[in-house]
Amino acid sequence: MTIEKKPVSILKTFASAALAIGLAVSATSAMAAGGAHHPRSGGFSFEGPFGVFDQGQLQRGYKVYREVCASCHSMEMLHFRNLGDNHGPFYNPKYPNPNDNPVVKALAAEVQVPDIDSETGEALMRDAATADKFPRPYPNATAAAAANGGAAPPDLSVMAKARHDGANYIYSLLSGYEAAPAGLQIRDGQNYNPYMAGDLTPFWTGDPEHVPAGGFIAMPAPLQDGQVTYDDGTAQTVNQYAKDVAAFIAWASEPKMVERKQAGMGVLIFLFIFAGLTYASYRRIWKGVAH
Repeated sequence: MTIEKKPVSILKTFASAALAIGLAVSATSAMAAGGAHHPRSGGFSFEGPFGVFDQGQLQRGYKVYREVCASCHSMEMLHFRNLGDNHGPFYNPKYPNPNDNPVVKALAAEVQVPDIDSETGEALMRDAATADKFPRPYPNATAAAAANGGAAPPDLSVMAKARHDGANYIYSLLSGYEAAPAGLQIRDGQNYNPYMAGDLTPFWTGDPEHVPAGGFIAMPAPLQDGQVTYDDGTAQTVNQYAKDVAAFIAWASEPKMVERKQAGMGVLIFLFIFAGLTYASYRRIWKGVAH
């Protein structure tokens, strides 16, 4: 029996040692690779099971998107009428049909969209209507890439759903640009951001054990203090702009989020009441019965 147990003990020892070495190597590699900073919290009102969108913030976020982001980034899944949907930036209970909302109509009319003349068939530009989608800044992906150093700006329609920690990530990225650390070789057309995922090891000439966090991003810092005018007195800073546009993109990514939360709470309440009635019925039916 002793002879049979020794090999098993030895195998367990080797396995434990191999696992420990593997974890150590993984930890060392992770340290060497740097990794992006964890997103900072934007303190958004819509977070949590009872959170709702701040309409004022969504309105400011739309303004930042329209005046800054829309020149490069599309939002092809949004129509102008969506701005007047329930819990949207310009929702007004007087206009349950957002196509009748005068604010939405006015915002759409500020934008030119391509169309075709119904009589001549020639291409033309006209004022957008509430039924129109947000226009694309470029006619196609090739043109978008050519105008941006080979990197086509992504569509922002569902960006908050496509990135981990959605709104917080967008907020941190937009407000987190920093000067590149000394020793980091930056290629032309690239910008350093500590919240951008990437591995800077091949471009780091400093201590290999202290590779800076973050990665390269083709988009230069898009926001500057005082760049967009707010009419409600909110601070006109990069940090505030980043929060507001991140909130707007989060709403665009999931415009029915508040309804979903409300429906979920209704279901939970129903299940709680149903469970109580079921238990009460059980107690009544089996009262006095030994089991």
